[in-house]
Amino acid sequence: MGNDWIMIAFVALVMLLGTKRMPEASRKIGKIMGQFNKTKNIVQDEIQKAKGDFSVPIQGPAASERQKLEVMAKTLGIDYVNKTDDDLRNLISSKLGGQKTNQGSEQPTK
Repeated sequence: MGNDWIMIAFVALVMLLGTKRMPEASRKIGKIMGQFNKTKNIVQDEIQKAKGDFSVPIQGPAASERQKLEVMAKTLGIDYVNKTDDDLRNLISSKLGGQKTNQGSEQPTK
């Protein structure tokens, strides 16, 4: 918004509220904005805590499913050498607290 629109909004507020109720309305708006910012900061802090230290640097697209699994395993501190893709999926799922899945053996139904 430009300065012109701010002036128009201010004049409209003065005309609607009058000069006597303007300070009271300004205080209420200030309290509302303060409470909004306080709540927003609390929510952002909780999201940051829940996120934890799972920041993964992205260097580029992974060319294969195996590369994706290796990057995830490395990030989670899992040894991925001499492990099959299914083993890695199960280890990653258990580390993240999810259910163990065996996606490689699932056959599509017709």
